[in-house]
Amino acid sequence: MKGLLVINAGSSSVRFALYALEGGALSPCLKAHAEGLGSAPRLHLQDGVERTSLDLPPQADQQAAVEAVLDRLEQRFPALELLAAGHRVVHGGPRMHRPLLLDQARLRALENFSRLAPLHNPHNLNAIHALAERRPDLPQVACFDTAFHRSQPRLAQLFGLPREYAERGILRYGFHGLSYEYIASVLPEYAPEASRVVVAHLGNGASMCAIHDGESVASSMGFTALDGLMMGRRCGSLDPGVVLHLIEQEGMSAAEVSDLLYQRSGLLGVSGVGSDMRELLASDAPEAREAVELFCYRARRELGDLVAAMGGLDALVFTAGIGENSAEIRAGIAGSLGWLGLELDRVANDRGEMRISAAGSRVSCWTLATDEEGMIARHTLALVEPVGR
Repeated sequence: MKGLLVINAGSSSVRFALYALEGGALSPCLKAHAEGLGSAPRLHLQDGVERTSLDLPPQADQQAAVEAVLDRLEQRFPALELLAAGHRVVHGGPRMHRPLLLDQARLRALENFSRLAPLHNPHNLNAIHALAERRPDLPQVACFDTAFHRSQPRLAQLFGLPREYAERGILRYGFHGLSYEYIASVLPEYAPEASRVVVAHLGNGASMCAIHDGESVASSMGFTALDGLMMGRRCGSLDPGVVLHLIEQEGMSAAEVSDLLYQRSGLLGVSGVGSDMRELLASDAPEAREAVELFCYRARRELGDLVAAMGGLDALVFTAGIGENSAEIRAGIAGSLGWLGLELDRVANDRGEMRISAAGSRVSCWTLATDEEGMIARHTLALVEPVGR
């Protein structure tokens, strides 16, 4: 069996997906998730029929997780011929606007971009290096979460800072690009007439993207994945004067401010209950209800900004963990958009149907499952298939 391996590495977890290549088509045949790396690591595997879990060594890191998954693949699929591995890499900088087959020069360039995404890129690169140690001859492909947004007009990328900062790479990059790219690729099957689309990728990390004729034209996230919508633990858009106040008046260090904005804010900070939307929706605490309402309010405001960037709206799409599974949050965002021409079908929404807008609604509304791993597999196959032949 010929196959492709997809790896999505984070600081304390790594997700894997194996795709079989048959007759030029890709089909998922195994998924794995290593979690708790560095503390209480465990590896979970699901092959469509059976789910198994096993403990990893106490101090297992990304390299140990990669080794464990490769061992299991060799046991489970002894005739497997891996053609390549595709990786989610969060930041590709201002010039890497498409997936790339990696070599030493490109890896060195990616190392330089770690300064733009210090909480993400180093972990992505650790998995690449770990796989290279085990399988040095295996082609590896980097797929960037920023790449889809490189089509944005220059004005959408600029901050109101002196020009030299833009030349140093301080721009609005946007993230969750692999998710948006996937939705843009499948939406024509459902709404072929939709030219101006806003996609709401709502999960523990949350953002929105304006997509015009299949291309990103604006995004709620900017220089970092901290901007835009309020998220599970991240604050979202914030007056930069607040940061100055925290440093100058509250005496906080840069590390303390970073921890506050990335780890102790968002749904967790506002509610004081937790960062999981399911927990907040089930809670009777008024602070939890306020956090939910603020999440929806911020999303409605961000939506208006993105609609203005496109000059109108034909379709709204919800995706990712919250977007795909929470009828209450979808209603909290889309239920008051009659002024945009969107009439929500609340019965269809409660049932979790794909189309959740009313029959006569001028703007259609959809709930579509995203597939970032599948998008990475597609890109990887496109780059290595000629090699495989």
